[in-house]
Amino acid sequence: MSIGIIGSGVLGSNLARTFAKKGIAATISNSRGPASLASLVEELGPSITAGTVEEAASADIVIAAVRWVDVEKVFGSLPAWNGRIVVDGTNPVVFLDPASPDAKDPSNPLAAYGIKAVDLGGKYSSEIFKQYVPGARVVKAFNHNGVEALTEPEAAGGQRVLFYSGDDADAKAEVRKIIETAGFFPVDLGALDVGGPLASLPFGPLSAHNLVKI
Repeated sequence: MSIGIIGSGVLGSNLARTFAKKGIAATISNSRGPASLASLVEELGPSITAGTVEEAASADIVIAAVRWVDVEKVFGSLPAWNGRIVVDGTNPVVFLDPASPDAKDPSNPLAAYGIKAVDLGGKYSSEIFKQYVPGARVVKAFNHNGVEALTEPEAAGGQRVLFYSGDDADAKAEVRKIIETAGFFPVDLGALDVGGPLASLPFGPLSAHNLVKI
């Protein structure tokens, strides 16, 4: 199945690097257009191509690798999904300007890390994300660990663990194949409303745990 990556920041580019190492074909995109990705795709080789956001969004499996604050703007204007798979790799955090008052807010336990949690009004993040991709089969994955870990699926003599969750068994099976082919050890956390909150940064109890299957 074809793969599109929307977002070329550290998450999107590191996923593309890992895919390239394993020969997994994907189209990567960003808001600045394919020309801005020329050096990245030259670095990664023929399995990774640059495209527009619309081209990446037309793939069978589309990975959302954008900041939380950009989700509605990017995905809210895309065509109908018609049952295609969208992997929600986002986390509900805002990145802070180091010079802003928020970066020194004593009431924010994450200020030292340069981020602030978004108030979701009691909802879990993929519940909100799904509103912007109506008709898609959403799977949560690639979000629970530091992005640098995504370039090193093999570690300490074993495979780095990646969690995933979703409500559609067939969609999860396809995402599991990608995780396995990329060299990681996939762990299914169940339904989206259970697994999503467990593995979502910043407060999910399974988030930021760098587990390795020996």
